[in-house]
Amino acid sequence: MVIRISGILLFLSSYIMSPYVQAAPDIQTWQSEKGASVYFVAATELPIVDIQIIFDAGSARNGNKAGLAGLTNGLLDEGAGGLTANQISQGFDKLGANYGASAGYDSAMVSLRSLSEPAILAPALENLARVLVKPDFPEDALLRQKNRTLVGIRSKQQSPGALANDAFFAEVFKGHPYAVPSSGTEESVSALQRSDVVDFHKDYYVTKNATVAIVGNLTKKQAKLMVEKLLKDLPAGKKPQSIPAVQVLEEAAIIQIDHPSTQTHVLLGQTGLKRGDPDYFPLYVGNHVLGGGGMVSRLFEEIREKRGLSYSANSYFSPMREKGPFKASLQTRTDQTEEALSVLQEQLKLFIDNGPTEAELEASKKNITGGFPLRLSSNSKIIGYIAMIGFYDLPKDYLETFNARVNAVTVDQIKDAFKRRLSPDKFVTVMVGPEPVESESEKNRAVEPVVEDQGQKVKAAGGSS
Repeated sequence: MVIRISGILLFLSSYIMSPYVQAAPDIQTWQSEKGASVYFVAATELPIVDIQIIFDAGSARNGNKAGLAGLTNGLLDEGAGGLTANQISQGFDKLGANYGASAGYDSAMVSLRSLSEPAILAPALENLARVLVKPDFPEDALLRQKNRTLVGIRSKQQSPGALANDAFFAEVFKGHPYAVPSSGTEESVSALQRSDVVDFHKDYYVTKNATVAIVGNLTKKQAKLMVEKLLKDLPAGKKPQSIPAVQVLEEAAIIQIDHPSTQTHVLLGQTGLKRGDPDYFPLYVGNHVLGGGGMVSRLFEEIREKRGLSYSANSYFSPMREKGPFKASLQTRTDQTEEALSVLQEQLKLFIDNGPTEAELEASKKNITGGFPLRLSSNSKIIGYIAMIGFYDLPKDYLETFNARVNAVTVDQIKDAFKRRLSPDKFVTVMVGPEPVESESEKNRAVEPVVEDQGQKVKAAGGSS
């Protein structure tokens, strides 16, 4: 991700937080002349405009060239329209504007924050359009970006959490684009060429594949003119075909990775839900009780507070364009791994079978809805939400009805959704940490044959899967 912060906007950012927002923002939508979807919220309290342009150009579009989406996105401002990276950077800095870019599994995004004064906003938009439409993708910048990516990939070998996550995704999403790390692999990134980047940009950075989110000190008319000027030279192109559906797991798997970490990282779960799923609110509210509510969640209480097996324990659903993961995780001393994992599995099964109590549900509802105003307390938070709503084609009243839908969730709905969507007998379990030291009694114990348990697959590896 590339972010540049200027002095003017850094100063102003401390004033962007507003008092608790009592009402959801008024989202206005339209299509640009070339087919981009636009989501706009007028915010006149400050002389600032935030823009995000989101493309369906994440790593799920890499094909057999893992890492290509991130490489393309990271190179946009490394030279464009004949200007060098330094000239582009200085073009934003002298205006007090911030440029950003990032790419994940589903999407790639470029962003701009600028003062709304026309004398500043207009040249900032011109510089953004240059980066978006006319990237040069210089060979020297390509090599630097590839090397930075390779350093990041290699550094994962030192991170048990990163190893666990990659192994988890590889098993849960086997055969799907989500199975491959969005940054790619050493082999795939090393093989990428400038022609790959040029072709990817040509195919996916087009207006019909774009969602534009705007929050700021503009009228709707001004926002429309701004979008047309920004995108006028970007080809219309076409929307890509849908990515494949994520398949439901048919059996459980256990993956053990030996790593010289101070603790063992435990991660288990399976496929969960996608954006816009009808079960989203029962699963979201229910998981707040289970492991998403921080220090007031069941997993935290049972694993840390009662037993002292881990500093923290949590669970969450991560919705994506297709079914994203459900994960539950903890870190524990290696000699406590078996006990901690057993408690985690037990608590998950109990919750799936019985759901929350009425008291737990009410407390979670109050916690979620009470904190809702803070979710919309700044322009940057609002634009994040409307970008999500636009990109995933969620209902325009998503924010307006959020609290009501949370309050409508019942214990029975949570029990029903969790039982239908999660299957403990098909969980993928990943453990990354030192190999447990065998005690003398275990060394002397007679060796018994190992019987594969109910179709579970067991893997052992010394690195990421």
